[in-house]
Parts: sequence; C-alpha cells; structure tokens
Amino acid sequence: MARLLHLNGPPGIGKSTIARRYADEHPGVLNCDVDVLRSLIGGWTEDFAGAGALIRPAAVAMIRAYLASGHDVVFPQMLLDPAEVTRFEDCAVDAGAQFIERWLMDEPDAAATRFYRRGQDEPQNPWHTQVQDIVAANGGRHALAGYHSDLKQLLTQRPTAVVVDSIDGEIEATYQLLLTSLD
Repeated sequence: MARLLHLNGPPGIGKSTIARRYADEHPGVLNCDVDVLRSLIGGWTEDFAGAGALIRPAAVAMIRAYLASGHDVVFPQMLLDPAEVTRFEDCAVDAGAQFIERWLMDEPDAAATRFYRRGQDEPQNPWHTQVQDIVAANGGRHALAGYHSDLKQLLTQRPTAVVVDSIDGEIEATYQLLLTSLD
C-alpha cells in the first residue's frame, strides 16, 4: 500500500532536509515540498500566502495521482489548521493509501534559535527569506512560540501522529529516529 508521509513541525526544524534525505534513499518516492512548488507561482514573493493557497490544490492533485499509481510521497509542510491536515489525510485515503504523520519537534526556544540559523549550513532556498520576513512581521520569536503552541495543541487532536525528536545539528540522528518510528 502506498503511503503519504506528512512531516509536520515548526519552521526551520528540518522537515525539508529530512524529506530530501528520505526521498534520496527511497527511489520512486515523491518529495512534494509545497514551499518549492509555491516558488513556481508568478508573484509568490509579493504574496507568499496567496501563492500557497493557489498551489495547495495542485499539490493535493499531484499527491493523489502519485499515491494512486502505487508510489509513496513525503510531504514536508507545517500545517496548523486541522482542516488542512484532514484535507491531505483524505487525499491519501481517497487514493487508497495510508496517511502517516510524523512531527519533527524540539523545545520552543531551541526551535526558534534553529529557525534563525536556517540557511547558514546550506545554500539559501528562495523561500527562507520570505518566511523570515513573515515571521518578523508577525512578531518574530513570539510568532514562532505561537506556531509551536498551535502545533502542540493540534497534536492533541491527532491520535496517530508520532513525535520525532529533531536533534539540533544532528541530521543523521534525526533521520534515523524517523526511520525507526516508521518500522
């Protein structure tokens, strides 16, 4: 049975990095990174949220088609809205696939520090600057603490979700914890 592996968690926690690693080591797995897809929409830098709203239905259609063909998808995306999580879960179920939730988490202060360090260890992705600007406009560290709190609250509503400790600076260890959680 095909699987949709949703990696949820706060910004900068390592979702995209772990998703790339997972896809690289699992031939045929689609890494459906909405932030990458968002950057393909004209004007996305001026309307980051609007481009996200435009690309999400396309991502759902792509994921559904890929799962229906019998192949797995990894989906690294912070989702705070229960309806959005359900939207992707329903997509998997409609395609006859399994929906698996793994939440990459760290303590709120550590996650915020990691967010501000993001992009220093690897080439800057085009959306990092946009997300940093959005976070700054919404209150900086206070906004990041809010995302973390919202994620913790949502987690209480997701009984099959499994938290994976995202270890700062330890991509390999975090990746191994993810793999272990999937066994």
